[in-house]
Amino acid sequence: MKFQPDHLDSAVTGYGPGWITVAGQRITHSLILRSDGRRETWACARFEDLSAELFAPLIDSRPELVVFGSGSRLRFPKPAWIRPLIEARIGLESMDTPAACRTYNILAGEGRQVVAALLLETDD
Repeated sequence: MKFQPDHLDSAVTGYGPGWITVAGQRITHSLILRSDGRRETWACARFEDLSAELFAPLIDSRPELVVFGSGSRLRFPKPAWIRPLIEARIGLESMDTPAACRTYNILAGEGRQVVAALLLETDD
């Protein structure tokens, strides 16, 4: 018996340095993906641009977990940046962006309430 839909509208179907593909659209800017299908631009181009103000909106849909893709390598957000998530009792997992894409797809495909905050850096 099947309980999950056959496909996920917000699944990441491809990725590479500085880009991902979602629903057939190649995206080259940082992005927030929500398992309910919503997606929005995340206003940061570099890890150094991150702040508490950028993490705060991630609690809006009350996810079980936020998967943070930190770019081409694993980096951890400062505790002050994720304080709104901690206070809302929402978990955060940090990993490089390709791993975050794969993890998001698995969790969202299982029907979990998950948000992916994906940092897509450019070489500029």
